[in-house]
Amino acid sequence: MRRRLLPLLLAPLLGACSVFGMRDGTEEPPFTVIGRLGPSLGDVEIRRYPPRLVAEMEVTGEEQSARSAAFRPLAAYIFGENLAGERIGMTAPVAQQGERIGMTAPVAQSGGDGRWRIGFFMPARYSEATLPRPRDPRIAIRVLPEAEVAVLRFSGLPSPEAVAEAEARLAAALEGSDWRATGPGGAWFYDPPWTIPGLRRSEAWRPVRRS
Repeated sequence: MRRRLLPLLLAPLLGACSVFGMRDGTEEPPFTVIGRLGPSLGDVEIRRYPPRLVAEMEVTGEEQSARSAAFRPLAAYIFGENLAGERIGMTAPVAQQGERIGMTAPVAQSGGDGRWRIGFFMPARYSEATLPRPRDPRIAIRVLPEAEVAVLRFSGLPSPEAVAEAEARLAAALEGSDWRATGPGGAWFYDPPWTIPGLRRSEAWRPVRRS
């Protein structure tokens, strides 16, 4: 019975977020800004993140539909659909990372051609040992190691085109700088779908290393 009621309970819980963005006080993974590329290079921050826990699942499909498909089971997990029956609490951002089949057109994506990992970062109070295990076998818990990443913030609707444009701007900003990308990146989304587009916070990121 509790599992059948959970989708009904999720609606008001998610709806408690402000129409302007996530509710005040939403926890984010801590980081230290260790560098910055100036306005002429796109206002890119270089951040160092300590190890983080993420609950994630793999989804196949078009970029935006993949987010939608993964969001509800991940939200159910943090709102109590776990072996401890514990409400873990909402955090930000939601992470999306993936690849386009063939990797031949990094700014284009067609429906059904993508494989994506969608994840929620877990609150810092949990360790891998204390974090409740998900009931949904599609959700995996992973420890992300300490990382240095280049981050470019953008606003507006986080459409596939907007994400691709931000990723391209980030790549251009890194060219000729003291930092080089060490692998593929992804996107982070901080606000629920009903947030006013101009007030949305999204970020493109890439792992980097100082040249």
